[in-house]
Amino acid sequence: MISKNMENALNEQIVLEGYASQLYLSMASWCDAQGLEGCAQFMHRQSEEERMHMLKIFKYLSEVDAFAKAPGIDQPPHEFDSVQALFEQVYHHEQKVTASIHKLLKIGYDENDHTTLNFLQWYVEEQREEEALMRTILDRIKLIGGGPQSLYYIDKEVQQVNAQAEAAEAAEE
Repeated sequence: MISKNMENALNEQIVLEGYASQLYLSMASWCDAQGLEGCAQFMHRQSEEERMHMLKIFKYLSEVDAFAKAPGIDQPPHEFDSVQALFEQVYHHEQKVTASIHKLLKIGYDENDHTTLNFLQWYVEEQREEEALMRTILDRIKLIGGGPQSLYYIDKEVQQVNAQAEAAEAAEE
């Protein structure tokens, strides 16, 4: 069993992960409307991944005899200034999630909650990977620049990154 403090903090994390899933789904729709099929596929995959992160915490709370709450999620934005602005927002959101995971770790250390600390280690590694991936995409977008055909090349780069991530995930299974 975990403390009420940790239970509440993990339920807040559920909301954050659920919001990320909805945000990325909204971004996928925007990408589709812009004709960015590769970016849309990437965002759909990211949305599913964030939903899985949410459900993983949801199930963990049940396993430790705590109560998981289905999150009420705010409406994410649905319009973005550019594909670069979209990915910058993703990167900043991932940094926010990382900071939240670190707060959970602090609670775990303060409360000597080794079970939750062990559970959270997966999220620590996952967030390192997520931030690195988003930085890579932003670096490629900056390298491609803003010329007339830049969206085509950005979309192809993101499509390639998505294919690599899917292949890596398949190899892990």
